Parts: sequence; structure tokens; C-alpha cells
Amino acid sequence: MSQISFIQQTGKQLARRLLKEHVRPYKSLFLLACFFMILAAIATAALPYLLQPVFDDVFTSANPKLLITFCGAVLLAFIVKGIASYGESVVMTYVGQKIISDIQNRLFAHLMKSDLAFFHNTTSGELLSRFTNDVNMMRNAMANTIIGLGKDSFTLLFLIGVMFYRDFTLAAIAFIVFPVAILPIAKIGRRMRKVTYNTQEELGGFTTQLTQVFQGIRVVKAYGMEEVEAVRAESMIKKIFKLIYKSARVRSAAHPIVESLGGLAIISVIAYGGWQVMHHDRTTGEFISFIMAMLLVYEPLKRLSNLNANIQEGLAASSRVFMVLDTPPHIIDPKNPIHMERAQGKITFDHVTFRYPDGKEALSDIKFTIEPGQTIALVGSSGAGKSTIINLVPRFYDVTKGNILIDDKNIKNLSLYDLRHQIALVSQEIALFDMSVKDNIAYGTLDASEDEVIKAAKAAAAHDFIKKLPKGYDTFVGENGVKLSGGQRQRLAIARAMLKNAPILLLDEATSALDTDSERQVQSALKVLMKGRTTVMVAHRLSTVVEADIIYVLDHGRVVEKGNHNELLEHKGIYANLWQAQSEA
Repeated sequence: MSQISFIQQTGKQLARRLLKEHVRPYKSLFLLACFFMILAAIATAALPYLLQPVFDDVFTSANPKLLITFCGAVLLAFIVKGIASYGESVVMTYVGQKIISDIQNRLFAHLMKSDLAFFHNTTSGELLSRFTNDVNMMRNAMANTIIGLGKDSFTLLFLIGVMFYRDFTLAAIAFIVFPVAILPIAKIGRRMRKVTYNTQEELGGFTTQLTQVFQGIRVVKAYGMEEVEAVRAESMIKKIFKLIYKSARVRSAAHPIVESLGGLAIISVIAYGGWQVMHHDRTTGEFISFIMAMLLVYEPLKRLSNLNANIQEGLAASSRVFMVLDTPPHIIDPKNPIHMERAQGKITFDHVTFRYPDGKEALSDIKFTIEPGQTIALVGSSGAGKSTIINLVPRFYDVTKGNILIDDKNIKNLSLYDLRHQIALVSQEIALFDMSVKDNIAYGTLDASEDEVIKAAKAAAAHDFIKKLPKGYDTFVGENGVKLSGGQRQRLAIARAMLKNAPILLLDEATSALDTDSERQVQSALKVLMKGRTTVMVAHRLSTVVEADIIYVLDHGRVVEKGNHNELLEHKGIYANLWQAQSEA
């Protein structure tokens, strides 16, 4: 669903979804909270109700026992109100936070199932903004809404009941002016939703900028871009400031409306009621009881006047969260998947064509077969389609035409778990997490023992440098392995693949970013890893593919040459030219 259609969704549609999908499971707790709210509301309304007999009966009769009785009743009302308010607050805080936690869990679980293309088209800053800015906005809106719709509504209802019980005419005078405020307050709410949506969009962009700058801080400093980035940040902060300030102005616009109408209502009641007291048409106690009820009504009424603005803020944030939740993955399990234990490793590309969503063709009619245990290399200029082939095997993307088979089984007929369980991937972009070396190696093989982790590290030529780290295998590597060198990070990735022990190995320019000494160590580790496995390797340095069984040369998404190293040199085509150019460099 497009962004525009989400903005145009009515508040009722979004509210209905929230109620159905996230609030309904806690219905019983809501009922318990309502019980506490009603108790608190009754206790609040009891206070002005008790004032009338205190003034008209207790003070005039000068009866100490009656005074003690009413004092006890007032104290009881305060105790009941305190206990009920505590119970309501505890229950609703639990429910509100659980609903938000459920939304965050659902959002994260959905993202874990989303296509790789979704992450390529959505910045990490935007996604972080959904989890932080939007969810916090929903949390605040929900807290205010719960108080407003629950506690304040019940309190208002019982206090108004006291007012009409004491004097219908005075109550009618007090409330006849408030319907006038409904239209402007509703208009303010609609403006709040639009402003809030735009604010959240800007915050998402700002989060994206911060993420990019912090991750690329070496490049920023190396190119002297500190001032430029500071100016960019200042510009975005200024936009956010203006939107938040506008939001505050719009929200505050309800205050003068409510204050003015409230003042008008109070003056009218005091003038009319005071006139009646002076002419003995009503008692002092009745009038004071009414006035206190009206004054107690003022605070919950004021909070309810802001309720629409709070709801619109929450709905604006909800629309952005639901936008992500309603983006379905296209790479999904088949309805009746074929089970695969451990593959032999045969891979067939059967007339495969692939186009990106924008229509650009990356591969055209690719056909070849890799036998179990064979090593093939994909070479060619940048953009020739090498990495695309690598991404199609584990179904990071789906082919546009043709089929990819593993052991003669179409990979679309396998579950994603079974398919990806057959594959280990080592690429030039090493993904290490800010956890221990041991946990990074065992990532994806959670049941691995410490001995198995060490064995994999030794096979990857990583054990020696790991033992020299401050805490050995328990050393945390930092975000993206920033505390390690490029060669060390790569050997940890190889150890991870060793431990997975998958029959198919995908190497996507695994040594392209390394110096000569690191490349030699990593190549040695890769040779151990490749033994007995079907290997598809993408390489920029042709010296790393010399021993491949078959080398496929790609150009503009097509296979234009194939053969082993010597055969391709004799052919004197693209491969031979690339080899000569790299040899002379």
C-alpha cells in the first residue's frame, strides 16, 4: 500500500485495526481496569455530593456525631479513590506497555521475514524510526487515550450526574456552551495528525543521516566533510524543530477555546446560582456542592479536549508502523514444501532470466550445471551479473524466468529453511555482531559446542589470533567487528561457514578487500572450507580462480565464455584480456 493511501486512511480504520489486532487480547484486563476506574469516579463524585449535607445539616445542627460521620465518609471516599486509582494505573500501564511490546515484536518478526529487496529499498534509519519515534508516539498516545477514555470519562459522567441531580437548570447552563467547542477541536485533531506524520517522516530521515554518518565516520573525516555534515544535520534539526513547534501550537490551540468556554460557564453558574441563594431559592450547601462538582469536572474535561490531538498523533504513528506490517514478503515458503535433508550439491541454472522491479535486466537466459563437489568461478566486469547469480541460489531474489534446481529439485518447492540450510555464504561484506567471537562463529549453529567452535576456528586459520585477544573467544568484537582487522573478520566468517558445514558454498568476492598477506591466509582457509563442497565463487582477482573446475565469464548478464583457466587463456577472449591486464598491473 502506498504512503499516500496510508495517510488518507481514516482514523476509524486505523483505530479499528489497533482494537482488533492488539487491544482485544487484553479485554479481561480492560474490564478489571474499568471496574477500578468506576470506583475512582464514584469516590470523586461522592466528595461534592457530601458537601451539601455538611453545610446544610451538620453545620446548622451543630451535631458533633454527625460531623464525625461525614468526616469518616469523606475519608473513606479518599481511600477508595486512592486504592482504585492505584489499581487502574497498574493494570492500564501493564496493558498499555504490553500492547506496545506486542507491536514491536510483531514489527520485528515481520521484518525478519521481509525480502532482501525491502531492506535495499528502505534505509536502516527509517526502520529504526519505526521502532523508536513512532512506537514512542504510540505509547504516549495510548497512555493519554486510556486515561481520557477510561478514568476521565467515568469521572466526568458521575460528576455531571451529581450536577444534574443537584440542579438541572444550573447543569444545563454549565454545559450548553461546550458543544460549540466540538467543531474547532475536531479540526485541530485533523491538523495534528498531518503535522505529526510529517514530523515522524523528518525524524526518520534524521535517524538515517545519523546512522550513515556514524557508520562512515572514517570517510567523513578522511574527506574533511565534518562541517558539511554538521550543516546537513543543522538543516534537518531546524525542520524538525519547526514541525514540533507547529505541533505544539496546534495542540495548544484547544486551550483558549476550553478555558474561555469554561470561564463563561462558571461565571454563568455563579451569577445565576448566587442570585438564587441570595433570594433563598436554594441552600448554600446545594450551591457549594454544585460548584465543587463543576470545578472537579474542569480538569478531566480539559484532558478530554486534548484527547483528539493525542489520538491523531498515535494514529499518525500507527499508520507508519502498519505501512511496514502491510508490506508483504514475496519470497515465501511454498504451500506444500518438499523436504530436503542434506543435498548432494548439484546446482542447475535452467534458462534463468532476472529483472529488477524497475525492469532492468540483470541476467538473460543463463544455463549451466554444477556437479556435486565442483568449484565454478564467475568473473566479468562490474555489473555483469555475478553477484546476482549468488543472490538467486538462496532465494534472496526470485528468478523472473526459468528455474534453479538443487539435486534436480526446484528451489521454489523447498522451504526457505531447508534451502538455506544447504548453503553457506562468505562475502566481502562481513556481518559480525557486537557479541563474543564464539557467538559470532556459532551464529546460525546455536547448538554447537565450544570444542566445535574452536575446531572451526582452527580450520579457518583464526584460532591463533583469537587466543591473543584480551578475552580469547569471549572477546566482544564491536559493531560490525570494528575491533578486528579485515583479514581477521574474514576468517571469522569462514569459521562460521566451517561450523555450518553446508554442502553448498557461495563465495562473493571473499578476498577482494584484503591485503596480500591477509589474502594468502584467507585463501588457505578457503581451500580447507571448499573441500568436498559444491562451490560457486565470484572473484575480481583472477589469481584466486585459477584452480576452479569451470570459469564462466559474464558480460551484460550473459555467459559469453566458459572453460578452465588454461582453456580460456588459449581462447584469447575477454578472460585472456582481463588476465593480461591484471598480470601487468
